[in-house]
Amino acid sequence: MPALGVVMLALTGCMLAPNVKAPKSVTPTHYRGADSSNASVWPSPTWWRNFSSPELDTLVHEARRNNYDIAAAAARIAQADAQIRVSGAALFPTLSAQGSATHSYRGAGSNSKSYNIPNGQGGSINVGSSGATTSNDYQAELSASYELDFWGKNRSALASAKQSALANRYDAATVALTVESNVATTYFTIVMLKERLHIAQQNLGIARDLLKALQAQLQVGIGTALDVAQQKTQVATQLAAIPPIREQLQQNINALAVLLGVAPADLDLKITDPSKIAVPSIKAGLPSTLLTRRPDIAQARAQLAAARYDVSNAKAALFPTFDLTAQGGWQNAALHSLFNPLNEFYSLAGNITQPLFEGGQLRGQLAVSRGRYDELLANYQGDVLSAFEDVDNALTAIRQTTEQEKRQRQAVKLAQRALDISRARLKQGITDVTTVLNTEQTLFNARDSLAQAREARLKAAVSLYQALGGGWDETQARQSKGYTDMPSL
Repeated sequence: MPALGVVMLALTGCMLAPNVKAPKSVTPTHYRGADSSNASVWPSPTWWRNFSSPELDTLVHEARRNNYDIAAAAARIAQADAQIRVSGAALFPTLSAQGSATHSYRGAGSNSKSYNIPNGQGGSINVGSSGATTSNDYQAELSASYELDFWGKNRSALASAKQSALANRYDAATVALTVESNVATTYFTIVMLKERLHIAQQNLGIARDLLKALQAQLQVGIGTALDVAQQKTQVATQLAAIPPIREQLQQNINALAVLLGVAPADLDLKITDPSKIAVPSIKAGLPSTLLTRRPDIAQARAQLAAARYDVSNAKAALFPTFDLTAQGGWQNAALHSLFNPLNEFYSLAGNITQPLFEGGQLRGQLAVSRGRYDELLANYQGDVLSAFEDVDNALTAIRQTTEQEKRQRQAVKLAQRALDISRARLKQGITDVTTVLNTEQTLFNARDSLAQAREARLKAAVSLYQALGGGWDETQARQSKGYTDMPSL
């Protein structure tokens, strides 16, 4: 029994501790200015539906099906899964079969030989012999080899591959969330640019109407050429404001087409009325749960775990390797009797290899692995801090853009009232056209600023959803197909 225990220990081996630093906890207790009344509430995985835009919902689903970044991320998952099989193969014996048939021929000249035959009188007679010879040889062989993973080198490589595969799954979730967010923000930009274009065209119409009125007054002698010239300048200014908006609109439509995986010319886009798009109320949740809700943080953590196993693998390479080999089969000159038990052969061998001098390569590789781990550790802890920063920034943007939109809406009402009064006073002849021009421009600027404030508020909501991980849940990801649980850091 003690001997059996030694054998089992040799077969199972151990995994060397990498002796590396563990990540530090930097989780804050709360977000700055966040409402904690519903801290347990978390966004839905289909968070974009909270904007109440069926068109946006359709676009996001189309992007999830056709986006090339998402397709590339899926291909990386397939590669990582294949690497698991490659790394895991070292834990199993390798088996191979070989068969050979050899026919040999030797000519008469090459077979000339002489023999000394005793003559019975204390001497010998030299007798020569010659003649062609042929021979056959048949062999069937099985061979096996196995490396005892005593120091856990191969198991460390497998564990690293599994963590890398997991990191690729988290990367795919990060890419999907980024694409969803980009579709939403690009669509909202298009919607509000369309609204700004409509506002610019409306203001152009107002400016043209006023120009006609001033030209009519000039014809009847109650207006001035200066008033008409000033209003023509205003019309030209309004016209000049339209092309840049159209340019931005088309550029964003093209960008959306790329996100959807289609050519810009093939995109048939329906634009939602901005007034029908809702700005959802979003709860930030507890900071302590954020690290399990962001796929990019989970990806960084999995990459760090993979690097940890790489250190163990490099450390194990410094120790001896133990190999077992076995070979057996049949060999005979006649094929029909090849598998006769009398023709069997086999051999067993054990081998131990200890690196003695390799110019510092192995220790250099260990240093590289440790350096890589330290790099990923710093990246991980920086990513964690950035994640909390993202949420705080998004919360601040939500508050400020909400206030901005409220104030700007009031400014539009006041500007519209001022324009109505100035136009009425112009008709009565108690104010000049300059006043009307100024109030007209003020209203145009106020309405355009309101559209931009609305866009900023919508984008801030998208940013908060993205900062919170978009409803992604690591617990659910761990239960998904292809996930392999590994020891924590």
